Amino acid sequence: MSTRRNFIKTSGVAIGAAALISPISLLSSCTNAESLSFGFQTWTLRDQLGEDISGTLKKMAELGYKEVEFCSPLGYAGTPFEKFNDMSGKELRKIIEESGLICESSHYNFGEMKDSLDNRIEWSKEMGISQIICSSFWLGEDATMDDYRKSCEVLNKIGEKTKSAGIVTGFHNHHMEFEKLNDELIYDVILQELDPELVQMQFQVAVANIGYKAADYFREHPGRFISAHLADWSEELGKQVPIGQGIVDWPDFFEAAKVGGVKNFYVEMDPATFAESAAFLLQA
Repeated sequence: MSTRRNFIKTSGVAIGAAALISPISLLSSCTNAESLSFGFQTWTLRDQLGEDISGTLKKMAELGYKEVEFCSPLGYAGTPFEKFNDMSGKELRKIIEESGLICESSHYNFGEMKDSLDNRIEWSKEMGISQIICSSFWLGEDATMDDYRKSCEVLNKIGEKTKSAGIVTGFHNHHMEFEKLNDELIYDVILQELDPELVQMQFQVAVANIGYKAADYFREHPGRFISAHLADWSEELGKQVPIGQGIVDWPDFFEAAKVGGVKNFYVEMDPATFAESAAFLLQA
């Protein structure tokens, strides 16, 4: 899996360091600060991590991020994450924690979840991961709604097994799940088909640029969401911008997130936006 669709870009801009306070203090008037955790997704930093994982993680911690959401080395073959297959989960966890971060969540390819679930559960426990997030079904443009329903059945069964192991299974959307097949929105069908007792949702806020608000889904489906990927968009510039500089109503988002059940928030954007996004999350 070498691409993440639409809104997410892959700039290699270097990360600047800033001395900032803990992001747990964000929006104290809108949220229960003790229940929130802020971090970043590693996908857009894959090249930097492949070159210098410890240094990159430390720079992110210096910006004020407290958590990191990883990408499974087994499922992300052909990307810089693959090199971390040479490490055990315990070795990788040590590097992360020595950088001043914790890792509670990771993305996994649907194929590896189907074919290597026992191995991934073992690796997740070594890493201290409590959330196994399916990055997408990746069914392709010719997929039918029945294909999505069948994939949901498989993920429900995976969720049964991870639940028995004390780990939550989640599902992450991209823009493609917000397309329609036979007048049905794919994402709405996925929500209907996935058992909320077995699979939680991770909402990609980036779909704001095509008219879908995370806050609406949080309120319409209380308790269904375990985490969210944060991104912002400028209609004027026609591109992604740092958190707080675009169209997303962030106070409303975080208020609604309490209803949705969201526990973890991960910024996932161009690396050039990470510093300003952290500054907003810490000071808003």
